[in-house]
Amino acid sequence: MIKIAPSILSADFANLERDIRRVAAADYLHVDVMDGSFVPNITIGIPVVAAIRKVTELPLDVHLMIDRPVRYVEQFCQAGADIVTVHVEADTQENTRRALALIRGQGKRAGVVLKPGTPAEAALPFLDSCGIILVMTVEPGFGGQKFMADMMPKLERLRGWIDERNPGCELEVDGGMDPVTCKTVIASGANVLVAGSAVYGAEDIPGRIRELRG
Repeated sequence: MIKIAPSILSADFANLERDIRRVAAADYLHVDVMDGSFVPNITIGIPVVAAIRKVTELPLDVHLMIDRPVRYVEQFCQAGADIVTVHVEADTQENTRRALALIRGQGKRAGVVLKPGTPAEAALPFLDSCGIILVMTVEPGFGGQKFMADMMPKLERLRGWIDERNPGCELEVDGGMDPVTCKTVIASGANVLVAGSAVYGAEDIPGRIRELRG
């Protein structure tokens, strides 16, 4: 089954509860956390995740675009995150392993994220510890970027390794999703699609979610 995770980065933050309820037909709610250091933008933090938790039953898929995420993963879990993903580029392998262990220790699903310039092989040391792997098909930090079709071989390699070593792990894609690009990433092995403007910019949001599922 293809799952859709609308990104609240494209929501109206002055009406965040309303816009979260508008995507109730989705599977996950994607929450982008940026610190202004790992990426050149600042978004939201732990208190907002806690507030979001109170107004939706959707699993919260929290993508940490922050330096040394091991410092904060437990707090995000305790604030209500159901899935927490950390960038392999954001810390040492040792600390990334520790971050994944801390997330799992909170009873949550842990995962790693790969930026466009990071090879698929960078996920291999963590594959057995992941419930999800997220591949960025845009540079992290800002919404509305153009989809990078040249990331598809990376997706295909990861899908092969997941099927072989950890079949329960989901393969997620974030960046430039629309009714056309969704077909490309699904064909390349992704089963969770993060979509921001493609969902929130649609006149019929539940219809767009169905369309993105393919």
